[in-house]
Amino acid sequence: MVCALGAAEQLVGRSHECDFPPEVKALPACTSARINLNEGAAKNEAVSGEINRQVAGLIKSGEPLYRIDAKLLRELQPEIIITQAQCEACAVSLREVEEIVGGWPGNHPQIVSLSPERLADIWEDIRSVSNALELGEHGREVLRALKHRVVNVIERACIVKERPTVACIEWIEPLMAAGNWVPELVDLAGGVDVIGEPGKHSDWMDWAALVKHDPKFIIMMPCGFDLARTRAEVAALANHPEWLNWMR
Repeated sequence: MVCALGAAEQLVGRSHECDFPPEVKALPACTSARINLNEGAAKNEAVSGEINRQVAGLIKSGEPLYRIDAKLLRELQPEIIITQAQCEACAVSLREVEEIVGGWPGNHPQIVSLSPERLADIWEDIRSVSNALELGEHGREVLRALKHRVVNVIERACIVKERPTVACIEWIEPLMAAGNWVPELVDLAGGVDVIGEPGKHSDWMDWAALVKHDPKFIIMMPCGFDLARTRAEVAALANHPEWLNWMR
């Protein structure tokens, strides 16, 4: 969002997950995951299954899923910190950021927390970020351009005579259906999301539900995975007993 608003040069740090646009990867990462992403690969199984086990273990023990490099964050001296309160499994929580910043001497940076559930909420978040950066008018221009792109998609989707059924999978082992704004995106693009519910958090699902809906398209979008890791997970999925039974 910051880069889309033309303020990339104002960025002094990022989270370990922030990798777009590519140039932000040159910035110091202020967070890290407490999960070993390679254990599943070493066991020759779906990495998503191993991650799920580790996350469940950390949550049960009451330990945070991520580390914040408080020393680095303090050294960067940000005037604004953009964080999120949408999902504590996806990134550091707002509470953790507030606790660290609250212990700093002197003036504290402004914290802008984002928690979108629908597409309209994302528009509002862009507006909040632009206002915090004192780029209100430019933010409105960016929003107009983005909404114009959505209108173009809707116009093209209107000519679709038969809307295809779609299942968006946000996690593979166990299965999770993508929620929040993803079903809206499917609808805008001319499809019918048969599992996810707009405005509701992503929820676990079983194989029976996926097989019952029998979607024409399955879109794999594991949270936090890049394309290479997603492809590896799809290969593991293709060997899942439930998948093999479905494909027979």
